[in-house]
Amino acid sequence: MTETEDDDADAADELPGRVRRAFGDHGSFERDGDGWVSTTTAFDGRVRAEPADEGRIRFTVTVRVPTLSAVTADEVAAVVEDGWADTFERRAVDVGGVTRKDREFDPTVEREGDEVAVTYALSDINERRGVDDAGALIDFVEGTYVQGVIPGYEYTAPVSDLLSAARQQGGGGPV
Repeated sequence: MTETEDDDADAADELPGRVRRAFGDHGSFERDGDGWVSTTTAFDGRVRAEPADEGRIRFTVTVRVPTLSAVTADEVAAVVEDGWADTFERRAVDVGGVTRKDREFDPTVEREGDEVAVTYALSDINERRGVDDAGALIDFVEGTYVQGVIPGYEYTAPVSDLLSAARQQGGGGPV
């Protein structure tokens, strides 16, 4: 382990047991190194938690999603890819009403190669509400992504799986 990895593991170990129990009781997270990974989304949703001021816990939520061209069998024109990414970013930062507690967010959206990473940060004294809100943010990014899927392309996993599940839930109509 590197010194940074040691520091990260130490930070996770410093968490009050109430935080680890909140993640364990939530049912949609598994411990993964120095954080927790969502088990209920098709995308890579991860949460790191660390002690903050006055007994609060700081949660950093990062969701990684593929770019449009990374999940299509067809070629996607650069202008379409750029337009899709711009629209996804505008939607992903408009978080109002998603969390149990009314919060102000200053999310970051970074596009690197075939991936877009959306990161939110929040602090809460109530660890269960914080974990619930972290899960809600991960679900929000997945839903936002699916809303932005452009019809007319042949999609590959995991998007093809998400679209199939949506069709089944919607009675087989168009998605």
